[in-house]
Amino acid sequence: MKRIEYPSRSQWNELLQRPVIDTATLQQQVKAVMDVVKQDGDKAVMQFTRQFDGVQLETLEMTEALINETIQLVPDDLKRAIKQAAHNIRIFHEQQKTPVEIVETMKGVRCWRKAVGIEKVGLYIPGGTAPLFSTILMLGIPAQIAGCKEVILCSPPDKNGKLHPAIVYAANLVGITRIFTIGGVQAIAAMTYGTESVPKVYKIFGPGNQYVTCAKQLAQQDGIAIDMPAGPSEVCVMADDTANPAFVAADLLSQAEHGTDSQVLLVSTDAILVDKVIEALDVQLAQLSRKEIAAKALTNSKAIIVKDKNEAIDLVNQYAAEHLILSCEDDEQIAEKIINAGSVFLGNYSPESVGDYASGTNHTLPTNGFARAYSGVSVDSFVKKITYQKLSKEGLASIAPTVVIMAAAEGLDAHKNAVLIRQ
Repeated sequence: MKRIEYPSRSQWNELLQRPVIDTATLQQQVKAVMDVVKQDGDKAVMQFTRQFDGVQLETLEMTEALINETIQLVPDDLKRAIKQAAHNIRIFHEQQKTPVEIVETMKGVRCWRKAVGIEKVGLYIPGGTAPLFSTILMLGIPAQIAGCKEVILCSPPDKNGKLHPAIVYAANLVGITRIFTIGGVQAIAAMTYGTESVPKVYKIFGPGNQYVTCAKQLAQQDGIAIDMPAGPSEVCVMADDTANPAFVAADLLSQAEHGTDSQVLLVSTDAILVDKVIEALDVQLAQLSRKEIAAKALTNSKAIIVKDKNEAIDLVNQYAAEHLILSCEDDEQIAEKIINAGSVFLGNYSPESVGDYASGTNHTLPTNGFARAYSGVSVDSFVKKITYQKLSKEGLASIAPTVVIMAAAEGLDAHKNAVLIRQ
C-alpha cells in the first residue's frame, strides 16, 4: 500500500485513479462471445462453459429434484445465518414500498404514480473462488417485494458442474425457482438474447468480473436494462486519531480479498495512525487464506495523509467510493457532508462486512466513481413507475385554455384539436 503525504489538490485526480484495463480489446473479446450465443443459443453456452470453466454440461437448468437435494447439503448453522440476514434485508427493503397518492393538481384534474414490478429479471451471481450467495438475498428479496413475475438466476458451475449449495439454498429461500448453471459472458448473453433453455429478460442485475461487467454494458446497448455499470469492489476509510488501527486494517483487507483488481483507500489527518494501520495490514495479511489476492489488490491501493478534516471530506467525495467507512470521532456530522458514496458506515463498530451480509442495507453498489450519479440497488431498481391522470369534463374545461395556447405556440394543431373537440 503506497503511503502519500499531503498531496496538492492538483494531484488528486491522478492519485484517485482506479486500476485501468484495456477496454477496447476486452470489448472485442466479449462481443465475439455474445454474438455466438445470440446465434447458436444453448449449443454456444455449453461450448463456452466447456472452454472457459472446463465443464461439460448435459443440461443448463437445475431440476427441482436437484435443487431439493442440493439444499440438504447446507449446514444448519449456515441456514440460520442466511435466514437472519434475509430477515433483516427484508425489513429494510419493505420500507421502500411507497403507497399510491392521488394528487389533484387543479379541480377535476387528478394525477398519480404507481410502481409496477419489472416482469422478467435476471440475476447474475459470481461463483468461482468466492460464491456470493449473499448477493442472492440482496437481489432476490427486493425483486420479490417489487412483484417481479419471473426471476431467473445464473451462476457459474464448479469443476463438477454444480453450484455451491448455499447459492441454491438462498435462491430457494427468496422464491427463485429457475436456476441455471451458467457463468461469465455466456450467462449475460443468454439472458440478453434468450436461448432454447434460458428466457430473455428485461433487466439484468448482479456483480461480476471485468468480462461480466463489459457484457452487461453491451447488453444495455442491445436494449436490455442493467442495474448499474459496476466494476471491481472498493472501500475508502476516512480515519482520525480516534480510530483503531487494527479495525481499519481489517476493513481494508475485507475488500482487498475480493479480487486482484479491487482497490482500497485510506484517508487520514493522522500520520501516526496511517503508519500503525500499515503495520497492522502486514500482520493480518499473513493470516488470510486469500492473502495472495489481497496482497495484489494492495498494490493498487493508497494511504493518503491530508492536512485537516475538511480536506479529507473533499477527497473522499471526489473519490466517490462504493463503500465509505467513517472511523472518526464526529462521524455523524461528517456523514452529513458526504455527497458521493454508495453506502456509508459510521464509527468504529460498523464494519463494511456487516453491510455485505446482514445489517439490512443492500450491498449491490456503484463502483469506479459511479456513486457520483448512481444509487445502490433497492426495491426501486426492480420497478418502473407508471404515471396516470384522469380528468373530469369540468377539469378538462378548466385546463383546456392552457393546453390550447401552448400547443398553438408549438405549432402542434392536432394536440390543440384533441382538447377542443371535447369542448
